[in-house]
Amino acid sequence: MDPSYCRRSKSEDEFALYVLPTLGEHSYSSRRPMHTSILTGARRVNEILNGHEDLCKRHFRMETDIFQALVQKLRENDRLIDGRDVSIEEQVAIFLYALSKNATNDTLADWFQHSGQTISYYFGKVLSAITELYSVYIRPSSLHPHPILSKEKFYPFFMDCISAIDGTHISLKLPADEQEPCRNRKQTLSQNVMVACDFDLKFVHVHAGWEGSASDARVLQDALNHGFQVPPGKFYLVDAGYANTPQFLAPYHGTRYHLQEQGRARQRPRNYKELFNLRHAQLRNHIERIIGILKMRFPILRVASHYSVTKQIDISVASCVLHNFIRLHDGDFSWPENTTVEIDQEQFVDVPSGDHNYHNDIHAFNYSREAGNQKRDYIAQQMWAQYVSRRSQNM
Repeated sequence: MDPSYCRRSKSEDEFALYVLPTLGEHSYSSRRPMHTSILTGARRVNEILNGHEDLCKRHFRMETDIFQALVQKLRENDRLIDGRDVSIEEQVAIFLYALSKNATNDTLADWFQHSGQTISYYFGKVLSAITELYSVYIRPSSLHPHPILSKEKFYPFFMDCISAIDGTHISLKLPADEQEPCRNRKQTLSQNVMVACDFDLKFVHVHAGWEGSASDARVLQDALNHGFQVPPGKFYLVDAGYANTPQFLAPYHGTRYHLQEQGRARQRPRNYKELFNLRHAQLRNHIERIIGILKMRFPILRVASHYSVTKQIDISVASCVLHNFIRLHDGDFSWPENTTVEIDQEQFVDVPSGDHNYHNDIHAFNYSREAGNQKRDYIAQQMWAQYVSRRSQNM
């Protein structure tokens, strides 16, 4: 008899005796339901919505009544429908909880007691439904001057100002072979998102998806190529990262600009350029605040998330839609600025705040700079004349 046969037979016997029962246990374990907690996702959501309002803010980033209004809006026209095991309320909760905590699929599956496949499916459904509301909630500003522009220090100089524009970097996670175009000047990965806002702290345009290496001016030019318009005779306020043109008024270079700089100087404007920059910064401060509120309310925008690149871009747009929805429903705007973010700050990605200077990289803007400089000088000198006159009257 072949001795190897004996060794083989003995091994097979040992396999049958010791290994097969273990495999059977594993097979039984794989069939056993994993998410069996009595605290189901539906119960958890119900507890939060019927509990202290701060719970809804903490987990879903908005007040309870606004959450319910959002659910109702998404229910309209069957944008979302109740699933067999997952109601629209829970679908929306899954999505908002992910934006609040940058929660992984496993974390969401455990928290809501559903399979990872179910979580992924409903996250995508809600993301699509909210981005489809873009044209409903993100719309151009009214052409009527905003009441803030009637204040003495702004009138009549900024009466044709629609709002402000800025580029904001939102962190992005990419495969290694796709990273370089998205590497910004801080050498981290981001997308450069152009946003425009009005003086009521609402977004009026969002242009997302450009690489972090792209200049603010290039993203603006692409937005103009894809339907973003400036009505005749009107203009937006922009920072030094853009060319100064009749449609996009930038501050004077080499002159104090940011409100912190003005405050540190502890002196009145000394010339028309300093006065223009001060008034410009006071109005443009709205967009800096709205971006800060957006990223505090939805912390996922400050970290490298776990989703595909397409979904990461859509999340930035959906967050802006939600911001406007909350604003239109009188949500608390001071709360995000004063709350603690429940994400380890070591996960936050250090991204640029915008371009410090215009890169002269957009020919269409370069041709308009002389006309823009003339318009800015005219406004600034008229403003200075009024300022000097009123100061002399008050002396």
